[in-house]
Amino acid sequence: MSQNKNIFGQVLVALVTPMNSEGEVDWPATEKHIDYVISSGADGVVVTGTTGETSTLTDAEKLKLVEVGKSVSAGRAKIITGGGSNETAHAMQLYKASEKAGADGVMIVTPYYNKPTQAGVLTHFRLIADATDLPVILYDIPGRTGIPIAYETILRSATHPNIVAIKDAKGDLAQASRVMNETDLLYFSGDDSNVLAHLAIGATGLIGVTANISPAAYREMLDATNRNDFHHAQKVHNSLEPLVRAAMNHVPGTVASKYILHGLGLINSPRVRLPLVGPEESEAARIEQDIDKVGSVTGLSFENFRPDRNAAAGGALPKVAGTTR
Repeated sequence: MSQNKNIFGQVLVALVTPMNSEGEVDWPATEKHIDYVISSGADGVVVTGTTGETSTLTDAEKLKLVEVGKSVSAGRAKIITGGGSNETAHAMQLYKASEKAGADGVMIVTPYYNKPTQAGVLTHFRLIADATDLPVILYDIPGRTGIPIAYETILRSATHPNIVAIKDAKGDLAQASRVMNETDLLYFSGDDSNVLAHLAIGATGLIGVTANISPAAYREMLDATNRNDFHHAQKVHNSLEPLVRAAMNHVPGTVASKYILHGLGLINSPRVRLPLVGPEESEAARIEQDIDKVGSVTGLSFENFRPDRNAAAGGALPKVAGTTR
């Protein structure tokens, strides 16, 4: 089927939230990082998602991230708010406030921890989509939420006029093809190791973690795919593979991405909020071993990679605890 008009672009970054050594949001570093990914080719930025540590951000921080993103992007990229809540009423409240703060779209994750039935999942999605005029991306990540979005639920959700896209972190390529064939949803790869595979079967683009580090390489991969140069797209994929492994395989993607970004001098601190902690010595060593194998990725040099294991150690509590209300 023909897809919805692509209002988000193709290279979307699941943004980390830079923090200082005390675990508070580093707003100047956040502005700098948003500008970095957009200037390097990102079409959109997803703030307050999993990678942005949404579960330990306050509502006020989430809304300010939207405002800061809109200010820095200045129309150059779409700003999408992720995360939401596993409480439907709270999610509706957050997304309404995000719309007022200037968000260009919302990304609704499957309700986590509650483990609702598919009827509950569908109701959650529909009520939130009813509560905002913004275009909605569904986020299917059963490894974190405990449940998948069933194929039938995706089809039923796709009939809602505000639900226009899905981010797939499930890794089921057969179902991905089926959804693309049977709906007009924009389809975004949410699994960094499967980006090229998703693109090869018709995905719209990606919402990536590793794109925090090398957005220019993903821009090059998408541009190559758009001109049907899959040979070059594969070359970029192969160059990125050790970086994806470094960012995604040893510790949570947020932790590894901040460790790498700090080692490259792109953010001021690798600090994460508890219960996340920085990589242990053995984990840091494996990240660094993978980094050493990264190919000539466009727009980024790892020759000056200087990780600071001491700065990354442990996690932090902000002065204002990261409650959602």
